[in-house]
This record gives sequence, structure tokens and C-alpha cells, in this order.
Amino acid sequence: MSGKPRLYYFDGRGKMESIRWLLAAAGVEFEEEFLETREQYEKLLQGGFLLFQQVPMVEIDGMRMVQTRAILSYIAAKYNLYGKDLKERALIDMYVGGTDDLMGFILMFPFLSVEDKEKQCAFVVQKATSRYFPVYEKILKDHGQDFLVGNSFSWADVHLLEAILMVEEKKSDVLSGFPQLQAFKARISSIPTIKKFLEPGSQRKPVPDDKYVETVRGVLRMYYDVKAN
Repeated sequence: MSGKPRLYYFDGRGKMESIRWLLAAAGVEFEEEFLETREQYEKLLQGGFLLFQQVPMVEIDGMRMVQTRAILSYIAAKYNLYGKDLKERALIDMYVGGTDDLMGFILMFPFLSVEDKEKQCAFVVQKATSRYFPVYEKILKDHGQDFLVGNSFSWADVHLLEAILMVEEKKSDVLSGFPQLQAFKARISSIPTIKKFLEPGSQRKPVPDDKYVETVRGVLRMYYDVKAN
């Protein structure tokens, strides 16, 4: 186990996408092994590689890491995207926690029944514009800096941009009332490593389609529809 980080997940976004984003932001090349069959998943289970019997799983620095937040925290710290001191790290954790909550509402979207998707879309936009985006708009306006924490590029900035783009896929003009976030989006998107990840042909995954949903359901044996909020 050496060389580039190796990611074990489905060929789609899910919980692994934020890990892809953070590695890409750090300029780290990575390899991926896509789970396509139940047998692949059971092989990982039987090998004892999935500590809590779930993916994502990332091989990095001689470790097999599970638990998305632990993986992200490790990557952020390793590549200097986690603030310069404990206070900045606490702020990053808070801001990431907020965007993570928002993205959680979207991650479930592909698995909803047809009748629930419209309801969930409206719910996501309402939460983004009334609870989450106003917080980040105020932070950026109050300190007048380019980044969320310490005027340095961090995990918090990467996570917020990912969240913004996910919500924009549900409502393209969702930032119309947030000028600070509009400028933030343009600024962070122009960072070379981020710009490269946003270009066609990168390892960024598209909006989940029916094939992705069918694969996840088959591998994890999900025989039910997720309920909307």
C-alpha cells in the first residue's frame, strides 16, 4: 500500500465526492476502484478492510481509512488546509459541519421516489437560502477577506464551493440574493487546482443517474425508497 491515495467507492458522487474535491484542491493525484457488484463489497468486508462495514474507504499513507469525516480531516491536516491553530481549526469544523448538513439533504435526492423529488428540491433550496447561505454571506461580509477562515484557503472554502454548486444544480439562480457568495464562488473556482477539477475530463463525478442508483442499491441491497424531509 503506497503511492497515490486509492479510493474505494461507487462510480458516482455520494459521500466520496467531498474526498475527491479535497484531494483535488490539494493537488493530489488519486486512483479509484469502483464497486460494481455485491461480490466486490463482500470481499472488502471479508478482508476486514471496512472497519464499520461501510464505504467510503481510502488507502493513504499505509492506512485503510473509513468514516468520511475522519478521512477529510486527515487530508485537510496533511495538506495544510486545516488552519494555522486550534481556533482556526474549530471555525473550519463549524463551517464544514454546516455545509455538510446542507449537502446531506442533496445526497439522498437520487434515492427518493419520483413524487418526493420535487418536494425535496424545494426543501433544499429553502434551507440553503434561509439557514445556510446567509451565514456564509455574513461571515464574508463581516471580515472582508477572500476566504472563510484566517484569510487562507482551507477545507471550509472547498466544502462551501462544493455545496454551492450542488444547490445550483437544483436552482441555477440560488445565489441571486447573495453577492458575497457570488464573488466567493468565482474566486475559489479560479484557484488552479479547483479550476482543473471543474474542467471536463476530471475525476469529478456528474449528477447521479439511474445507473448509479441501481448499482448502489444492488451492492448495498437497498430494497426501499428513502423518504424526503
